[in-house]
Parts: sequence; structure tokens; C-alpha cells
Amino acid sequence: MPYPSFTSESVCAGHPDKICDQISDAIVDAVLEQDPRARTAVEAAATEGRVVLLGEISTTAKVDYAQVARREITRLGYTDPKLGFADNAAIDNYIGTQSAEIAQGVDLDGAGDQGMMFGYACRETPELMPLPIMLAHRLTKALDEARESGKLGYLRPDGKAQVTVRYENDKPVEVTHVTVAIPHREDIQLAQVRADIRGHIVDPILSEYGFKIGDGNFIVNGTGVWHLPGPRSDAGLTGRKIVVDGYGGYARVGGGAFSGKDPSKVDRSGAYAARYLAKNLVAAGLADRAEVALAYFIGAKKPVMQEVETFGTAHASDQEIADFMTELLDTSVAGIVKGLDLRRPIYKATAAYGHFGRAEFPWEQVKVPAVQAR
Repeated sequence: MPYPSFTSESVCAGHPDKICDQISDAIVDAVLEQDPRARTAVEAAATEGRVVLLGEISTTAKVDYAQVARREITRLGYTDPKLGFADNAAIDNYIGTQSAEIAQGVDLDGAGDQGMMFGYACRETPELMPLPIMLAHRLTKALDEARESGKLGYLRPDGKAQVTVRYENDKPVEVTHVTVAIPHREDIQLAQVRADIRGHIVDPILSEYGFKIGDGNFIVNGTGVWHLPGPRSDAGLTGRKIVVDGYGGYARVGGGAFSGKDPSKVDRSGAYAARYLAKNLVAAGLADRAEVALAYFIGAKKPVMQEVETFGTAHASDQEIADFMTELLDTSVAGIVKGLDLRRPIYKATAAYGHFGRAEFPWEQVKVPAVQAR
């Protein structure tokens, strides 16, 4: 751990950028459900009363993209036009088809883009994720669940959580600060919001991980007022929360975002493969921390770089680690897609609360094929 303390943030599902990520991935899922070999690169932008869809899709599927977008807006809680953004928003569709120059490589099981990807794992949490981002994700998910269940029904869509953790000897020892930003109804006082969020969400989640927070180090809505959520207050864009989607800044970030892309796009599938390799290395006891790096070029069937960094925490030789990774997953584009079974409509669920650290995804599964766990 290079810093004595580290801060990561997460955002709620109704955050403007996350609205766009979820619309993009809902379209990916709708297309893959009908056509598993479809090519998608879908972007969305959201502002007051309007969503713009753009990008490229090559598919035999018949999907009403505007209808998919409206369904997501409703699901995320934007149903009141008084908030300046709702499911009656104008939907502008500018989606075209994939470039034939790119397609000629992808059709031969090559990478759909160039770039580098990183996957990381460590022993700080049961999920083998860094503690700051894991806590932040748990808090934003709990905020949404409290609003959706009616437990804190006065909350509105949108929101953020930020957590600072202090380290000693590379181990987390204290949560030193928690910030929550959350919109709510005008008739509810901030003091009530603060007390409810602390009692129902922050204290229980920190306790699960063995931590607590002092009252003076817990902030809700730093300016004291937040009533208007979503694209009415701040425009949204697909792929703009790449650090939130990954490791909260704790590990290196690759060259591209995830949402809106089919698995031929190695920005997405390569990052999932790298996490799968890193997590399994740590889970098998071959290292306490691991970062796996991959790189591809357009049309490449195999990576031009595959490296692993264990930060001096390895419990096995370089050759044992290399053999373990080779046995675990073929990192050719076709090997990743097949090995992780990625041609399925599983992506909308990734587009909020992070792409890593959640057991339901195939790249989070732990397998120990060739080397005995230690």
C-alpha cells in the first residue's frame, strides 16, 4: 500500500453517469439475448429531459432501443417529471453499425480494440478487493435499497459515498472518514437524513468489516442541501466512472471503459479476465496481492502482453504462478469469451456498484485447477 491512507468513492445507480452505463448495458443484454454473436458499442448521454443514444451495433436482433432506455429510467426511480428528468424524456437514437474495417478482424475471433487492461486482488476483504472501494460500493447499494424498499422512502435517486481508510504496514486499521451525498424530499430535515443513514446503513456495514466511524468524521451532503437529483442537475455519460467501476483508484486503470460493449471488446473482457486471474492467484494462496496486466491490438487473437505483479507478497515461484495462470484461463480473445461464458445477457447488473467483488459474475468465481491452494 503506497499511501498511509486511501480514499475511494462509489455512486448510486441513479447517478447520471450510471444511468447512462445501465442504459448502455441494458441494450447490450437485450441484443445478446437474441443474438449472442452481436457486436455492440453503445453510448448514452443524459441531460435535463433528454437521452441521446449513439454508437454502433451489428446484429440480427430486433430491439427497440428507446423502449429499453425508458424501462431503465423507470426502474431507476425517475418517474416524476417535476425532477426535470423522467421516463417521458425525449430519446434521440443515433446508433449505427460497426465499421467493416474493425469487423474483419473481430469476425476471426480477434480483439475489437487495442489497449491495456488490469485486474487486481488482495486480502483486505472477504471479496479479495481493496477495502475503501468495497465499503463505498456497499454503502451506495444500501442507499438504493433503503429508498427502493421504502425504509428511507424520502430519499431520491442519485447519490455518492466516499470512504477513507488508514493503513499500517500495508494493512487497513481504521476508517477515518465517510462522506455520503444523497438527494431527498424538501420536507425532510438534514439531521433526520444523517441520523437515518448512519443508523440504518453506515454503522451496520462498517461493523460487518470490523470498523466504526467517529461522529465528527461522518458527513452527509457537505453543502447541507440536495433536493434535485440526476441529469436535471448534472449531465451523464457512459463510461465516465471507470475508476468507480474498477478498484477505486487503488490499482492501475486500463485504457477503456466497460459498459455498452460486447465481449469482443477487450476493454471489457480483458479486464474481467485479468481480475479472474488475479483473484484466483490470491485465493489459491500464491500471493497476498496480485495485479495482472494484459494488452491487445485490433484483430489480435492473443495478448501482446501478459504480466503479473505480486508486490513482494508471492508465496510461489514465478514459474509456478505462470503455470497456474496458463492452466486457469486461455487469455486469447476466444479463450476469455468461452472460458468465462461471456456471450450472455449478464451485463446490466455490472453497471452499478462496481464490476468486481460481487460473487454473481463469472470472473469472480474461484477455481484452483493445477496448483494446490496454500
